[in-house]
Amino acid sequence: MSKRAPKSTPAAAKNGSKAAARAQGANPTVELARQLAGIVDSHSLTELVMDTPELTLTLRKGQVISGGAMAASSAALPAAAPVAPAPPAAPVASALRAQTVPPPAKAEPEHHVVTSPFVGTFYRSPSPDADPYVVEGQRIEKGQVLCIVEAMKLMNEIEADTSGVIAAVLVQNAQPVEYGQPLFRIAPP
Repeated sequence: MSKRAPKSTPAAAKNGSKAAARAQGANPTVELARQLAGIVDSHSLTELVMDTPELTLTLRKGQVISGGAMAASSAALPAAAPVAPAPPAAPVASALRAQTVPPPAKAEPEHHVVTSPFVGTFYRSPSPDADPYVVEGQRIEKGQVLCIVEAMKLMNEIEADTSGVIAAVLVQNAQPVEYGQPLFRIAPP
């Protein structure tokens, strides 16, 4: 006696591909990451961030991973433990924020680089009408205020962590900065 396959209903046929994908071990989060990686490639983006209540997913292209391998746009990992993807009703376009990451600044071997301690907006002076805190060629002391980085409506003074001479200001006034982005190069005194 042979077994018969159950009759397929339209609802079962519609959900059959999802069930088959789950049965084969396909993870919906990985599938979402692959689709977003396609967007990164097709639009020549260097970074794409999708933030929903259930999931935060960041894709970076061309960044070095701690193991030394290059991160391909299709190799993306969720920031935390596996989480269910956003419900299909949520508009993905409104949850996406695409941005370009500037290339890291090359520092002279003897120059010290001051980097941004967080994400925010870089300001060279305490107010729009005031002179900048420092200019290129100016001698500075350890602890001297170099700039302000505004983050979440808080003005944070960034101080020099070494004495020297300002060799270069690497960011334009009122421009957004990322965590770890170089702001100044300081030459030894």
